[in-house]
Amino acid sequence: MAECANPLLLSWVKEWLDTARERNSKGVTTYKKAYDSMKSCPLPFTHPSEAQQLTGFGPKLCSRLTDKLKDYCEEHGLPMPEMPHKQGKKGKDKDGEEDSGEDAEPKKKARKPKPYVPTLRSGAYALILALSTLDENAPSGLTKAQTIELAQPHCDSSFSAPADPNSFYTAWNSMKTLVTKDLVCEKGRPLRKYSLTDEGWDVARRIKKSSDPSQGLMDTFVSADRPATQPANTDEDGFVDLGSSPPRPTVRQPSESPRKLTSAFADIIPQGEVVSNISALPKFTPIVLEPGSFTIELVLDVREIRAKTDRDYMQNNLVTSGVRPIMRALELGDTLWVAKVCDPALLSSLGAEGDEVLLDYIVERKRLDDLVSSIKDGRFHEQKFRLRKSGIKNVIYIIEEISMNADHFQKYEEAVQSAIAGTQVVEGYFIKKTQKMDDTIRYLVSMTKLLKQRYERKRLHLIPTKVITTGNYMPLVQHLRTTQPSTDFHITYSAFASLSSKSETLTLRDVYLKMLMCTRGITGEKALEIQKRWKTPIEFVEAYRRIEEKEGRGEQGKKRKAELVSGEMGNLVGRKKIAKALSFKLAEVWGDV
Repeated sequence: MAECANPLLLSWVKEWLDTARERNSKGVTTYKKAYDSMKSCPLPFTHPSEAQQLTGFGPKLCSRLTDKLKDYCEEHGLPMPEMPHKQGKKGKDKDGEEDSGEDAEPKKKARKPKPYVPTLRSGAYALILALSTLDENAPSGLTKAQTIELAQPHCDSSFSAPADPNSFYTAWNSMKTLVTKDLVCEKGRPLRKYSLTDEGWDVARRIKKSSDPSQGLMDTFVSADRPATQPANTDEDGFVDLGSSPPRPTVRQPSESPRKLTSAFADIIPQGEVVSNISALPKFTPIVLEPGSFTIELVLDVREIRAKTDRDYMQNNLVTSGVRPIMRALELGDTLWVAKVCDPALLSSLGAEGDEVLLDYIVERKRLDDLVSSIKDGRFHEQKFRLRKSGIKNVIYIIEEISMNADHFQKYEEAVQSAIAGTQVVEGYFIKKTQKMDDTIRYLVSMTKLLKQRYERKRLHLIPTKVITTGNYMPLVQHLRTTQPSTDFHITYSAFASLSSKSETLTLRDVYLKMLMCTRGITGEKALEIQKRWKTPIEFVEAYRRIEEKEGRGEQGKKRKAELVSGEMGNLVGRKKIAKALSFKLAEVWGDV
């Protein structure tokens, strides 16, 4: 607190944060944001009201801080500072002397009520825009389904499913607010129809007047018998294509089953000795794909679901946003991008396989509760180990910061922050934090548009699959990135799937490291250090057996076994160090203690 510019205010916010955690209150998130922003603010405040410029501080919280400061000043006999905007200007009388103005208080001007304008891309904003597509004198309104179809492209939240699986509120709940404010009129039973009131039309005109043209154009509703048209296509630069409209959202099923895909790719890349000498790397002539011969497509894992009862939410919303994903069971990651060749036979004619080329981008998506679970059971480190082994240059971790039980999360908050920091600093992966799946979908849409713009206008260079083995791939990729940094070299998706297979391409060393990491607390770094000292599983087991032959199976022998690893690695620094408790766990598994 000594480093904070406003330690007194920070201490009160900390009290409220601790109380909210004790009571398992929903306000924990708000207080945490306020606490973090106050703690990092370098500017001292003369009055608590000035804190409203910080994230997490609204009028209510600033008012509470003001009350606390008043009590503090009274208790310690200090003058209460005035609010900056309430300090009256001193006037001058006709003799030029300043008049303090203490006798007459200036009258408060009656505030003019501000006209209602909903938040940009909120549910209310989108609904008003959707209903404004009707003629102002139309005899009837739009049904719920028609309104939602027109509104969804203009809203960042879904009208059909809650943002949080544990909640039941959707963007459609904003309709109740609009009806209450007398901006929307609802008529009809049992099929309700909605239309704007005179006040609603005023709001719609204000929205359109102040809206950003880059938000796109609204289509007009043709008739109740015809479905509403979809929003116009926009290209990568945001220009509207009025000549076509995207097809209705439909689910495209994978052309092959996940098992067939895996078995088809498994034998493409042969096993090979690990290459340690540059001279042993293969020489090759890259396969070149010209611009216009391929398109960039997003590939989504079929297991990426929102909830068991809403399995197609992400896929359908990507389609609605103009990105039609290729659905398949991915060997690694949750989302990646490929260059799909327009001529399916082109790659085979050039000495490669399939019709897809892997780009150097992959996404691993983690909800906050799943991140906690994967840290606890070791999956988090195992996934990072496989991502590092894949050779993909740009790894993106999306962390969806959904609300969790405060007491439960508090136990693991430090571990989560440490894991995220390690992922950024040690592995060098990019962390993208989102609040809900809708934010994640928007990010994937933006990434797809960016990659289209970046890759569809340039040549792609492919490493021929015939020169790749499991042993030379990583050294070859690292050598190419060092010697030819200006050129990106890719491989086919089929080759990547074969290399990434969880079982087909694992060497003895990989299996050994994975076995070690099954012990809770053994990270990838610790496993590598163990493998440096005991090269194979049999060497590790033999080390324990030699102790048993020398010391016997009594207490002395058990103690020596329990201290085997900590004795060798207890003097290491930081993450690589293995303490006695963890050394005992390893002895239980590998040394039969």
